[in-house]
Amino acid sequence: MAEKDDYLVEILVDLGFVTAEQVSTARTEAAAAGVGVVDLLVANKHIRPADVAQAKAAHFGAEVVNLGELKLADEIIALIRRDIAKKYRAIPVSHHGNTITVAVSDPSDLDTIDSLHHLLRADIELKVASDQDIEAALAKYYGGRQGPDDSKWRETIQELTESEVAVTVAANDGGAVDADAPLIKLVNTLIFEAFKLRASDIHLEPLAKTFRVRYRIDGVMQEMKSPPKRLQASIISRLKIQSNMSIAERRIPQDGRIQSKVGSKMIDLRVSCLPTNHGESIVMRILDKEGLRLGLPELGFFTDDQQTFEKLIALPDGILLVTGPTGSGKTTTLYSCLHFINRPDRKIITVEDPVEYQLAGINQVQVNETVGLSFSMALRSILRQAPNVIMLGEIRDMETATIAINASLTGHLVFSTLHTNDAPSAVTRLIDIGVKPFLVASSTRALMAQRLVRKVCRQCATPHTPTEAELKSINLDPSSLANATFMKGKGCSNCSNTGYRGRFGVFEIFVIDDEARKLIYDKVPSSVLRTRAREMGMRTLREDGIRKILAGLTTTEEVIRATVGDAD
Repeated sequence: MAEKDDYLVEILVDLGFVTAEQVSTARTEAAAAGVGVVDLLVANKHIRPADVAQAKAAHFGAEVVNLGELKLADEIIALIRRDIAKKYRAIPVSHHGNTITVAVSDPSDLDTIDSLHHLLRADIELKVASDQDIEAALAKYYGGRQGPDDSKWRETIQELTESEVAVTVAANDGGAVDADAPLIKLVNTLIFEAFKLRASDIHLEPLAKTFRVRYRIDGVMQEMKSPPKRLQASIISRLKIQSNMSIAERRIPQDGRIQSKVGSKMIDLRVSCLPTNHGESIVMRILDKEGLRLGLPELGFFTDDQQTFEKLIALPDGILLVTGPTGSGKTTTLYSCLHFINRPDRKIITVEDPVEYQLAGINQVQVNETVGLSFSMALRSILRQAPNVIMLGEIRDMETATIAINASLTGHLVFSTLHTNDAPSAVTRLIDIGVKPFLVASSTRALMAQRLVRKVCRQCATPHTPTEAELKSINLDPSSLANATFMKGKGCSNCSNTGYRGRFGVFEIFVIDDEARKLIYDKVPSSVLRTRAREMGMRTLREDGIRKILAGLTTTEEVIRATVGDAD
């Protein structure tokens, strides 16, 4: 960084943008604050970002371009995909033959130029734009998902000298914390922007030379503008203090919780800290209580499946299992079920690890292995509390499964989850962990598998004519599409130019009948059970997804991605 600053400073002096005396003073201040000389000169308004761009262009014999004065056509912007433009901070300006003219802020970055050449399969002609122009163009043409508000972000970072960082980190649980301190404002900005963008997770990942920030939005990881690497330890310490973790312990994983106020709304964050080879990685799960009040239609059920599911969760006893991989929405579905059946005449108890959401009118037990409160021990104890309905966060072992199934046979309705790929495989999984087949057969009322797919943004949704390849990928006959409504999002400010906003589920529901019970008792393979379920009318995950494609709710790409193992 120092060498890069040196050549730029010399050119800035030669071009008359700054004096040698100003440079000498800036070097001293920059060394004390741990920032670059050029950054400090810009912050102190001795030079403008446009002057820096002019100096870079002069050194490399390139032309300076003012992106704010250009109106770039959609076909020009389409030359570079959003993810590539954002990763390499490159804006297409024009296109002639096999040459694409690209504006970048750093023409000395040969790796970027080489990568663009290979990714775009074209010759690259460089123009130079200021960092601010690049950021503004990314926001204008690629949806603005570049992370926290850039002016606030830059202003806050400029306030952070090394001495301020030290003072802020020293404010521990026993001392008063200044809510206006720059570091605290920076951390609060990270959380606020994640909430504003509807992120479910915030990932802070220390890498060799950067401190990467990513948000998971609608199930897809999006890389954001990262804070300087020098602030890594301070940001992590601040979050550990807020989460009631030990800031002195950096060798073992830690967990905690943060309550943060966003506007007038309080949000909960579940925080996990994990030591890695470049520092501690922090992941914050944003727990949105509004999601718990989802009705069954909002989960993604069509009317027929909703009626079936409502009958199942209204049964007086038995066990109902929801299956799917991590992040497929199983917990949200179970919470919505509890919300649906939560009445004063029913006693509901849950056993969870951890308790993510507080539910009014429901008794929730958090597993605590350090004091011996395991799933099985908690489950044994709550049976003496005479509940009507039990929710078990996950069936993990034979002991837990046996107690849960026995509870379902003695007049309790039990909800739980399993990690299997489809609904019939849940039976095989229970038998594999040691549950007797006759217990599984007699207790299980239904098995449901689910996945999450992104919704087409309703504000920019437009009719879409599917290609022959798209129809073939989901085995649809073009002659059977008379009443189909294919939709696709063009991209707008509401969906951050992705074409999608929000998610819902695709489901397969296997209701166990007497014939299926006999097959379970005989320990048949899951493929035979699946055949029986199909004979009974069970729709697979792929088939339920296709119904939602035809209704214009999602796209073929989303359904194929979510149901890649379910192509029959």
